[in-house]
Amino acid sequence: MSEHRIADNMEVNLHFRLRLEDGTEVDSTFDKTPATFQVGDGNLPPGFERPVMGMAAGETGSFTVTPEHAFGQHNPQNVQVVSRKNFDEEIEVGMVMSFAEPSGSELPGIIREIDERDVKVDFNHPLAGRTLTFEVEVLSVAPVTTH
Repeated sequence: MSEHRIADNMEVNLHFRLRLEDGTEVDSTFDKTPATFQVGDGNLPPGFERPVMGMAAGETGSFTVTPEHAFGQHNPQNVQVVSRKNFDEEIEVGMVMSFAEPSGSELPGIIREIDERDVKVDFNHPLAGRTLTFEVEVLSVAPVTTH
């Protein structure tokens, strides 16, 4: 069997773990189904794809990914104030809700503050501004096959 390495036009099957700066685990596939992606398909931000390039099945690695290469910096312009009247249901700080964009697509927002008149909603990715540790165990690497 040939020893394929992660590169363009490769399908990769791997386990991963994401941790915050303080070691808190954010996400992991080690106790469930591994992640499968095609290099360059957009499922992984470039900052997570780039460090695993050249790795082969059986290899492991741990990489630090800065906000610029992960989920971006926290953008204050992505924090919006919405009238309290726009909410039918009970809301509380920390809730993640889905909001309709003018284009019709859905956008998740995190409720940050609530007062009598207004609700502050943060539309940044929950991991924006965070430096992450990305740990991987590569299970298989194979050329993408078109069916």
